[in-house]
Amino acid sequence: MKVAFIQTTVAWENPTENRNHFAKKIMNFKEDVDLIVLPELFSSGFTMHPKAVAETMQGDTITWLQDLAKAKNCAITGSLVIEEKGNFYNRLVFVFPNGDMKTYDKRHLFTLAGEDKVYTAGRDKLIIEYKGFKICPLICYDLRFPVFSRNTAPYYDVLLYVANWPSPRINAWDALLKARAIENCCYVVGVNRIGLDANTLDYPGHSQAIDFAGNTLHNSASKGEVAVVEINKKELLEFRTHFAFLDDQDRFMVED
Repeated sequence: MKVAFIQTTVAWENPTENRNHFAKKIMNFKEDVDLIVLPELFSSGFTMHPKAVAETMQGDTITWLQDLAKAKNCAITGSLVIEEKGNFYNRLVFVFPNGDMKTYDKRHLFTLAGEDKVYTAGRDKLIIEYKGFKICPLICYDLRFPVFSRNTAPYYDVLLYVANWPSPRINAWDALLKARAIENCCYVVGVNRIGLDANTLDYPGHSQAIDFAGNTLHNSASKGEVAVVEINKKELLEFRTHFAFLDDQDRFMVED
């Protein structure tokens, strides 16, 4: 499966500008891909003013994602601000090529920025089946919590993180992405933005793909780019057959 990730700047609280920006990059792809990954809150930046940019599941950005997925005949995913019944969610939307969708609401809200004061946390982990792969999509701060992302039977194949992860803590991003790949014997794809936001936070990119043994397949460093990596299910299963580490892990329950 070919996975493309878009590491770029995000216009502050401007969904229209961001849709146009990402659409231009996506429509200029030089090769066919199976999945396109956008950063966390790609339509607005990491805002703590959700009311200013919130949309519904019938809104412009959702329709835009569906139209793009159909036009490119591939899946597209990223998170945006969604309002439902008076609550705001940092919601990852996974749009299939036919326009169908699966969603995941960010479980671990970033208390340091007050995200927990203005957004409602999700509860459940999502596993998506696509192109023969089981994909577990998570959002930014979720990366720091290995218990929630733990790979338990029936095992997923790919951990997918979309993020707005700033420069002061980028060493943690690099280390934890590799740790999640090694401990869960899976591919990890992490997509972060670049540039400054309205709070003068700097985002350094470091979007990357890592294989099940902890080898880096691609690291985008700090520049803006569209990168494509190919992941191989056969190689993953051969590794797990030879190194059956997941069978030896401890058993325990996750409590809310």
